Amino acid sequence: MKSNVLRKQLTLWTMLVALVSGSVVFAADSVDLSQSPEVSGTPEGSVIMPKEQSRMALDYVNQPPMIPHSVDGYQVTTKVNTCLKCHGVQSYRTTGAPRISPTHFVDSAGHVSSNVAPRRYFCQSCHVPQADAAPIIGNTFTPAPGYGK
Repeated sequence: MKSNVLRKQLTLWTMLVALVSGSVVFAADSVDLSQSPEVSGTPEGSVIMPKEQSRMALDYVNQPPMIPHSVDGYQVTTKVNTCLKCHGVQSYRTTGAPRISPTHFVDSAGHVSSNVAPRRYFCQSCHVPQADAAPIIGNTFTPAPGYGK
């Protein structure tokens, strides 16, 4: 009985390792990350973007603010986050950019850290460049009272 359980666990772990390592090799061989807007960009420290337009009003409580400037060439990887060059705690006073929210330092378990939480590190998962464009698909959304234009 015990040997069957151990054999199943060993088989599952072996399959998991094979799947993960195969995926990493496949991704490394077939994807040109330099073409991805999320990870391409200029060398670390060389991008400083001034605000290009005033910020649009938020439409609901806790809506992530939209980005009032271009993010073309911004590099956000596990090692570099260009957004934090201006919005980080160490730099926002000198750049004039809004400081990253304190909520971005709380991890999924509720622990507060001095580093940005992994789930909040990739800014464009929630924050998007703003555009005054018509919706692609019509909708009947109306801003919450006191929000919007």
